[in-house]
Amino acid sequence: MKIITRFLLTIFFQFLSTFFDGLMKGRKPSFIGMNGGTETDDQQRLRFQVELEFVQCLANPNYLNFLAQRGYFKDATFINYLKYLLYWKEPEYVKYLRYPMCLYFLDLLQYEHFRREAVSSQCTKFIDDQQILLWQHYTRRRIRLLQTAAEQTPHVNPQNNGIVQSKVP
Repeated sequence: MKIITRFLLTIFFQFLSTFFDGLMKGRKPSFIGMNGGTETDDQQRLRFQVELEFVQCLANPNYLNFLAQRGYFKDATFINYLKYLLYWKEPEYVKYLRYPMCLYFLDLLQYEHFRREAVSSQCTKFIDDQQILLWQHYTRRRIRLLQTAAEQTPHVNPQNNGIVQSKVP
């Protein structure tokens, strides 16, 4: 995580003013590479991968606590970077996310009160526990729905030459 955090810090310091201004005006920012020109395809791909990984790390309350304890949430540049990352909520980007909970935490990080509370290990533990309970509830509910759907679907009997028969209760 330390390597990712250092790398991300160097990236977002390079892009701060240009991208934040473009984002606030409602248009997608044009990225400028390290050499002053527009980014190459490889640089864009790398930036996409790094930002995707960072946004998904935000789904981990312990990582949020790590960032808060090191003072990142007090840095105006970092807060602007978090605002910039809101583009991940757009449908063309959200399809790449594996942990959708990260978008919820990205929204919460827009509020100063949440950023202040993320420093507390007790608060982080509570959030982590609630997240696990949500996943358990979701998993149980999904299993019940799938079982109900499987019981209600007609079954094909290979001995009846593929004729569909309803399952008799």
